[in-house]
Amino acid sequence: MTRPPGVTPLLSLTVVLAAALTLTGCGGRATTHHKPGTTHQEATGSSGTLLPARDETGHRLRELPAADAPTVRAEARPDPEGGWNVHLAVERFRFTPESTGGAALPGRGHARLLVDGRETARMYGPWGYVPPGAHTLTVRLHADDHTVWAVSGSPVQTTVRLDGTPGTPATSPAPGASATPGAPATPATPGASVAPVPTSPPPADAGRTVTLTITGKTVEPPLSRIELKKGERLTLRVTADRADTVHVHGYDRELRLSPGTPATLTLLADRTGLFEVETHESGLVLTQLVVR
Repeated sequence: MTRPPGVTPLLSLTVVLAAALTLTGCGGRATTHHKPGTTHQEATGSSGTLLPARDETGHRLRELPAADAPTVRAEARPDPEGGWNVHLAVERFRFTPESTGGAALPGRGHARLLVDGRETARMYGPWGYVPPGAHTLTVRLHADDHTVWAVSGSPVQTTVRLDGTPGTPATSPAPGASATPGAPATPATPGASVAPVPTSPPPADAGRTVTLTITGKTVEPPLSRIELKKGERLTLRVTADRADTVHVHGYDRELRLSPGTPATLTLLADRTGLFEVETHESGLVLTQLVVR
């Protein structure tokens, strides 16, 4: 074999190795390349099970067993100049801003803030800020590939009510306090600021009616999703064995419950997305509304 003048075997080997590295890719972060015809979320990482379901912002859910899934709690403290300083306490999770856009690896990623049902910001660490005027804050955990960590088909998240009382922090409950383990930690949160909706009979065009019964920590029928079309009217008829308040997230609607007395709440499903219906005092997720 004839070599060009001045090119040694060692130099030729170096050139071949450099070309190979260029083709295969290298570096500390998980690769983001994938085969044609597959999405980034399908190709990056094999952690958990990628579900077909999406949250209201369009991100796919990535299912994990409850024992392996991360958890999150949030505390919101009023800022002296207005708004709220938010602190997150997470378990089995760490913030990895340097890996955003990479593969979905267990216990890694970032948080997203949904203020009154609308995504407003990301958090790449335990501290964040919410401007004045907010009523409800939901914190949701995402993987590095932007999928949503989920348990039992529901996002891993927590919700805090913001009432604006000076010096009074709003704190979400401990993980596991909700009916769905690990995922939507959205039960009893103090400081409701939205006026309760009075009990009233449904209008003539009542649409669909769903009846729920709460006995202790048990909800009948069991937790499920109610599929609605945008513009459809829904009436919730709730009976509980103790005083409590029902809250419909995303719509900021509330319903006072008296022991043994059925109460009704009627709303127009004019916003699309996934919205939880939960109780404040007993910390139960009653159902989930899916509006398309």
